[in-house]
Amino acid sequence: MRDTRIQKVLAEQGLCSRRAAEAIIEEERVKLNGRPVKLGDKMDTARDVLTVDGERVHIAKKQEKYYYMLHKPRGYLTTMSDDRGRKTVMELMKGVPARVFPIGRLDKDSEGLLLFTNDGEFANLLMHPSHGVSKLYRVTVHPRAAEEQLIALTDGVVLDDGTKTQPATVRVVTDEPERTVLEMTIREGKNRQIRRMCEAVGLEVVRLRRSAMGAVKLGMLAPGKYRELTPAEVNALRAAARKGKTAAKIERNTEANAARRASRKGGARR
Repeated sequence: MRDTRIQKVLAEQGLCSRRAAEAIIEEERVKLNGRPVKLGDKMDTARDVLTVDGERVHIAKKQEKYYYMLHKPRGYLTTMSDDRGRKTVMELMKGVPARVFPIGRLDKDSEGLLLFTNDGEFANLLMHPSHGVSKLYRVTVHPRAAEEQLIALTDGVVLDDGTKTQPATVRVVTDEPERTVLEMTIREGKNRQIRRMCEAVGLEVVRLRRSAMGAVKLGMLAPGKYRELTPAEVNALRAAARKGKTAAKIERNTEANAARRASRKGGARR
């Protein structure tokens, strides 16, 4: 019986996150019994043959879940592979007893904390833009950041695509004539967000390191090294994401109720 969504199967087998699975389905790289699938298609995990890029996905009935953190060095791409032969973070994860994938990304020139797992549901929970798990960055900018620029970063800035960022927490660590070192905490996950925020106020990021995600901190982990997350760290990340999910739902309901009340008042006036 075809009762399981294909993107869920791909995530549960540790091939990628749910969102990444949806992307490769839309790119027609996923086939079921030889035919391309569409978003929302379901499969019988006991009978159907599922392939990605021509390779069969072997579906395990039960799979042990793994959770890791890596201190990503600069110069590595956050991707599973690169057809141009550039260095990827997967080269640093050798020795892990399962196929894991990165949760979110850090760009090539950024460094610091990067999480990995083979638990698609966990990755989707953390990566969802409305769940608001905090991310702490240490950011070196050039030239020296002025007070009005710091205020703008704190209040939220309009990015190059016209969207406005949510309020951020910004703390000055080092203030010198030619540069400023900041600690910035955000709860969103837009592409290259910290760099784009700084560019929007006229600052150039010369170094960027993610120091923490929720309660999980980079600590003294050396660049290029990884370690397994403790059960307490995994639970703390789950709790933070679920709290953010609940808060987002309450906010949506509040806004919807306010809109309905406004609509009723407008109708009464007419």
